[in-house]
Amino acid sequence: MFSLSLFYNGKLGATMKHLSALDALFLQLETPETPMHVGSLMLLGSFGARKNPCKAIRAHIGNRLHLAPVFSRIVRFMPLDLASPLWIDAPRVDLDHHIRHMTLPKPGTQAQLENAVAKLHAGALDRDKPLWEFTVIDGLKSGETAFYAKIHHAALDGQGGVAVAQALLDTQKKPRATPAPEARAARLPPSASRMLASALRNTIAQYGRVLKSVPGVAKAAGRAGAVTLRSGDFKKRGIALAPRNRLNAAICPERLFVATQIPLEEAKAIARHFDVKLNDVVLAVVAGALRRLFAGDKAALAKSMVGAVPLSLRAPGDTTQENQVSMMLVALATHIADPSKRIAAIRAASTRAKTLAGSMKGAIPDLPSLGIPWLMAAITPLYRKAAAAPRIPVIANVVISNVPGPQATLYLAGAELKAYYPVSIVTHGLALNVTIVSYNGSLDFGLVACKQTVPDLRSFAKHLTRAHEELMKIVKTSRTEKR
Repeated sequence: MFSLSLFYNGKLGATMKHLSALDALFLQLETPETPMHVGSLMLLGSFGARKNPCKAIRAHIGNRLHLAPVFSRIVRFMPLDLASPLWIDAPRVDLDHHIRHMTLPKPGTQAQLENAVAKLHAGALDRDKPLWEFTVIDGLKSGETAFYAKIHHAALDGQGGVAVAQALLDTQKKPRATPAPEARAARLPPSASRMLASALRNTIAQYGRVLKSVPGVAKAAGRAGAVTLRSGDFKKRGIALAPRNRLNAAICPERLFVATQIPLEEAKAIARHFDVKLNDVVLAVVAGALRRLFAGDKAALAKSMVGAVPLSLRAPGDTTQENQVSMMLVALATHIADPSKRIAAIRAASTRAKTLAGSMKGAIPDLPSLGIPWLMAAITPLYRKAAAAPRIPVIANVVISNVPGPQATLYLAGAELKAYYPVSIVTHGLALNVTIVSYNGSLDFGLVACKQTVPDLRSFAKHLTRAHEELMKIVKTSRTEKR
């Protein structure tokens, strides 16, 4: 068995770190139907004729676990669930458990790979171990090796995931030298009394931070109110509740996953032509695909669908792994048939959403967690029922997340990284997730859906391509007319 021993700090026991309220929420909302981990699918080139990809990757990662805290810490729940859980140092990390191997049956198609990833992504992580698992997948007829990774969302957000990738990936074929891990003295896990005392101290500190944040909250609320007043009537401005459709349902445990790509330079050309941001182009492509997916449903296209778009709150240069993310709601103008008018409407809606989200920045401090697990235990069973209830208002139809990534070739254990597809989360009421990472000249789309609710996910991927081509046709026609 291949394992890495990592030892505890401190004289009295293991080092402890309290989860933020948001990080803990990802654990508290988790059910067999809604596992709360995020992941990625990487396609890798040759490792060399004499190298075993799985062994090479396992050795490579084993030498770098100390570069990202998520790999060597475990979650511990408070006695009686009095407060949010703690992160503590793991006594050791068993790489045979965390890094696994799979061979696809012949012929090893892309569809087979996507189905394998969907099944892997549906399974929950073992909470008694560090909350991550990697799977090396071979047998692809392309000759490539696939590398599927999943890490619990309590440990990191999208940008934090990029930071973890930077710890494991290199900018050159030859892996870079990394500093050796610091030697640590072995210590026992924290006792229940120490955990409770720590929770009490943390709660007092949280209340202190809440009191200090009151002036900032008041200012943020005032800014948000001013933005709202300037916006006028929400319905006239395109800000309203989303129309309920089949994406807004209670979901099953089974998943579908499909990966696709769009050339980044073409997306930038569309952005320049319509004078919009790259993220607006992504939203417009998804909106065009949704129109095609719901082409036979007039009721679904009678009103604009709404995208829930994660918004990073990270300061520049912040590479910590905890979640620092908010959410903005953007009207996708799916009721507009003309793609040029649709992208213009999306630009306006996106601008308003960003302004409102910016005005609220800092308005929600990390809240005290004492008693929150009890509250969440009562609320979570109602979550599924609320999502399935037709009378409950819908605030969004789909999650769309666009994460900027590196625009240079990266390597894992000496093998070239050819594609980097994100694999994200679906929840009750939001059965489709579209997450994009820009990498080395392409927009890599990872589509995740509830298998029962969106059985036509592969068709949706084709609709994304057609929606992109529709916008590119407008750009090319305009270039021709100018000549």
